[in-house]
Amino acid sequence: MLGPATSLVVEKGRPMNHAAPPSDWLRMLRVYIVASLALHLLWEIVQLPLYTIWSTASLREQAFAVFHCTAGDGMIAGLSLLLALMIAGSPEWPTRSWVPVLIVLLIVGAGYTIYSEWLNVHVRHSWAYSALMPTLPPLGTGLSPLLQWLVVPTLALHIARAA
Repeated sequence: MLGPATSLVVEKGRPMNHAAPPSDWLRMLRVYIVASLALHLLWEIVQLPLYTIWSTASLREQAFAVFHCTAGDGMIAGLSLLLALMIAGSPEWPTRSWVPVLIVLLIVGAGYTIYSEWLNVHVRHSWAYSALMPTLPPLGTGLSPLLQWLVVPTLALHIARAA
């Protein structure tokens, strides 16, 4: 039933309900991805001394690692947000369900990080921590990458929401 403030418009043969203004989810998503990439790039550069590559690799290899990891961070950030939106989002996001989406986003990002760090450091030996990296039991996850996946998505989502 349509209320007095609701108009029904047909667009491309489909009725559209214009009772509420459309949310700005696409703009927010774009800003989130760009902010996330920029923040992950900065984090990867700053945490480089916490990995053995800092003292064992050439500058070119370090630069490749930073950009490679940042690209991976961008994919993880996008997929984590997509999963969070599927689990906790609403059609009115980001106006509604903002906090539940953030919580799921952080759980997914941190969970993947714990798994990935364990797999790549302790099983595959794809990279190694330097003596400067504080680690957390029981899997020996590096504190810096775990904090990265709590801090960066939170900041990027705040930036996107404020933009």
